[in-house]
Amino acid sequence: MKVRVLIILSLLVGIGAVLHAIVPPIFFGVKPDMLLSMMFLGIFLFPKPKYVLLLSLATGIMSALTTGAPGGQIANMIDKPITAFIILGIFLAVKNRLNGNVTAPILAGVGTLISGSIFLAVISIIAGIPEGGLVSLFLLVVLPAMAVNAVIMLIVYPIVQGIFKRTNPVSIS
Repeated sequence: MKVRVLIILSLLVGIGAVLHAIVPPIFFGVKPDMLLSMMFLGIFLFPKPKYVLLLSLATGIMSALTTGAPGGQIANMIDKPITAFIILGIFLAVKNRLNGNVTAPILAGVGTLISGSIFLAVISIIAGIPEGGLVSLFLLVVLPAMAVNAVIMLIVYPIVQGIFKRTNPVSIS
């Protein structure tokens, strides 16, 4: 593993942790996971399984440390690696066929939807949330987070790509 890549990934996790920590809870202590957008950015910049595994575990730990949802610690540790590898697979399948500036926000939205669904499924098992509560959480937390993460990626991804092309801090492939 390249040290420069690890430094960039750790910066993304740190930025995401700050975003995740300052977002207030919306419903039953559950809040939109802004750390996901930084995890997705790391996956898009360094789409290799070893980096994605490390990034997803670090993201899961940071999300677990900053969650207020009952059962959220375990749910975050489960949903982040699963989501990361699903998004990696989709990204690798479409990265040479579609424009990255279009693909990145769409995949961020889809990834947030996947992550939120897994998260809610796990906390429903752990905390025993009734079905009506799950639908409310999905509508009030997951869908807005999906939109916010897509917008964040729409803005941030082209900027980061431009910076990487001009400065060439590490090879992206």
